[in-house]
Amino acid sequence: MAHHTLADDPHGHVPVMRDRMAELLAPAVERFGADAVLIDGTLGAGGHTEHFLTVFPDARVIGVDRDPNALAQASERLAPFGERFTPVQMRFDAVGDAIANNDGPVFDTAREHGIAGALFDLGVSSMQLDQEERGFSYRGDAPLDMRMDPTTGITAAEVLNTYSHGDLARVLKTYGDERFAGKIASAIVAEREREPFDRAGRLVELLYDTIPAATRRTGGHPAKRTFQALRIEVNRELEAVENVVPVITGLLGVGGRAVFMSYQSLEDKIVKAAFADLTASKTPAGLPLDLPGTEPAFRTVTRGAEKAPAEEIERNPRAAPVRVRCIEKLRPPPNHAKGH
Repeated sequence: MAHHTLADDPHGHVPVMRDRMAELLAPAVERFGADAVLIDGTLGAGGHTEHFLTVFPDARVIGVDRDPNALAQASERLAPFGERFTPVQMRFDAVGDAIANNDGPVFDTAREHGIAGALFDLGVSSMQLDQEERGFSYRGDAPLDMRMDPTTGITAAEVLNTYSHGDLARVLKTYGDERFAGKIASAIVAEREREPFDRAGRLVELLYDTIPAATRRTGGHPAKRTFQALRIEVNRELEAVENVVPVITGLLGVGGRAVFMSYQSLEDKIVKAAFADLTASKTPAGLPLDLPGTEPAFRTVTRGAEKAPAEEIERNPRAAPVRVRCIEKLRPPPNHAKGH
């Protein structure tokens, strides 16, 4: 397989571990041959998909994104691949509906043969972080929006202005692992009485004032955890991850693979637990052999969670926290056998 350099591509987005993702999916793509359909569940700027379409000349890709801006830009970028690329706008855990209900040759192939491979690059895309007006970043003074699909759902400002003290503290603690969640929630509630929150700058200022100076000096940017927590809450990201594992593993054909890239421990925990369950034998403990129909229908391809190599992190710091897990379907689950 050709190895490309990780030079910044002209679209301003470096796909994390691009070559490794292709390596993990390659055996499945080869096995499915002309029937190989891949799902890029988090299309973003389209960097991973562009690479897959380039190195797998027979494969087709269904690209899913809930962000209409990302979908439009990626579709333009991927236009040279013609009908080998199909864009779909939806939250990635609804991908089963797309496969079941859409017309066209790529969906017919996916229904008939199963999916050859799927990639979920979780978390916010660097393209969204770089669009200051979207409010994902704490480095500017954008409106506090943070919705990946800007046409639906509540904004970060609405969370800050309407959630109770207890709910704010829970969101910050659970999704941001924020030590000072209660203290920050109290400051938000007091501050919104004065004037509702609408822009990032004011929230960042409040966080600087609320988090003790000693912690600020050692713990990275004081806004990082709060902004992460708000983004996860606004987009119900963990719910989507929990929902999608059974959906995508159900869609895979035998020999098909699914890869998940997590950027924070909550996501990785969900993927790890789901994979552990899928790869476990259902034979009662103490029996020397798997009983027919109880052997695992999946195996993990990665040993534990893979990390980005040091030289890639140097070139692309956004790769530093990534944890990669890959699973392969060995056989249809027993309850999917013919005649059931």
